[in-house]
Amino acid sequence: RTSTTRTYRGEMLTYYYNSRYRAKPLCYHCVESKFRVRLCVKCYFLILYNMGNKSSVMLDEQDIKALQADTGFSGSQIERLYSRFTSLDKGGSGSLSREDFLRIPELAINPLGDRIVHAFFKEGTDDRVNFKDFVTVLAHFRPIKRSQENKLNGRDEKLRFAFKMYDLDDDDAISRDELLAVLHMMVGENISEDQLNSIAERTILEADKDNDQMISFREFCTALDRTDVEQKMSIKFLK
Repeated sequence: RTSTTRTYRGEMLTYYYNSRYRAKPLCYHCVESKFRVRLCVKCYFLILYNMGNKSSVMLDEQDIKALQADTGFSGSQIERLYSRFTSLDKGGSGSLSREDFLRIPELAINPLGDRIVHAFFKEGTDDRVNFKDFVTVLAHFRPIKRSQENKLNGRDEKLRFAFKMYDLDDDDAISRDELLAVLHMMVGENISEDQLNSIAERTILEADKDNDQMISFREFCTALDRTDVEQKMSIKFLK
């Protein structure tokens, strides 16, 4: 598989070729070199369509535009994310497993790596993530633009994503044991068990307004009311 750089919107594009696909120009706008072909925009999307798995990967130009509308990512950002997606998809299946995600060094060393990876997988699925799901989850971390409608990266959606990091059994509530388990993931052996228990109990006491010994999503939001979640849960994606 040869890797190359790409641009968008009318400029020449270069694509990744698996060894089983022969690189060749598709029209007179494409430029052929010894080991690769620089594709025009139309041929770029045609190659995506022919090489991909239609059921799992956003392939044609119309679908990419729909994904732009749903996530707020630009066309060039979606292209970069697709490059990252295909580099993780070692088997070329058009989908990613949990093991594929853990090849990302930043996730492999993150104490909450397993919880972050879990967020990419829908309940009841076959433990595979397609490109659309991949981009949709990442859209939660797109910086908020006040002038733009935010479908996936608004404050409530970012808080929901953070809430799911603690809600280990997916019952829409955070128990003391769940909070303690996540604290263990985050700090390991750096804090004593007594200190961790104290932190968990104090957090429940302050956030639990209905005295059910659980933290609901609304209580979670209230507890973080003064926290700049929009900034803390944002990643600057290249334009």
